[in-house]
Amino acid sequence: MTSAIPSPRHPCPRAVIFDAGNTLIQMNYAVIASYLAGRGHAVDEAGVHEAELRARVRLDADLAVPRTSTESVATHTDYLRYVLDHLGITGEDEVEAIAEWRRAYNPPVGLWSKADPEAEAALGRVKRAGLVAGVISNSNGSVRSILEATGLAPYLDFVLDSSVVGVEKPDRRIFELALQEAGVASSEAIYVGDLYSVDVLGARAAGIDAILLDPRGLWGPRDCRVARGLAGAVALLLGKA
Repeated sequence: MTSAIPSPRHPCPRAVIFDAGNTLIQMNYAVIASYLAGRGHAVDEAGVHEAELRARVRLDADLAVPRTSTESVATHTDYLRYVLDHLGITGEDEVEAIAEWRRAYNPPVGLWSKADPEAEAALGRVKRAGLVAGVISNSNGSVRSILEATGLAPYLDFVLDSSVVGVEKPDRRIFELALQEAGVASSEAIYVGDLYSVDVLGARAAGIDAILLDPRGLWGPRDCRVARGLAGAVALLLGKA
């Protein structure tokens, strides 16, 4: 799926750089649903997934404020609160209890432990096309181990974790580091991510074109290319959509 805003034809890039969380990697929605159901909430895996998709759009408005870190405690708390709000869970004591469970669950990886269903095929298609494939992730130092555990690491030529390199998206410097790793110019790369303010605007600041993932069409018109999933994003960047 392409954006409603007309775009010129883009040349095929030499490098494709992906976000990790909510792009190549998903939260374990089933674990979240099971925990919430155990607390008496009538939710299921699909409902949690839908709530998360809506929460990330709300969170983006917060992240548009300069120097707001995606990895701060406040951001993680607001993100969870938005997810729960879309599930109808708003009681302060209940929200705090769920937040405490989330903080203690499976450190340091937490809930980010599932490969997106389209990730392996999408990465395989990128590599078969002869392109460099990499990751830029705002993370706590665990993203490489997650990519290894989910079987995606062999498809990647490099992984940049913000906690390791000392700078996070949307700072242009982390995108410039990725260009150095890929050995390409900014005009020869494209970035694929799920947050407009962090991924699209961050990549753009470094001169990199970007595709925004919007599985349910919740973002509305955007001044960038948009895809419903990784398969669609790869088709767009290869000029086959």
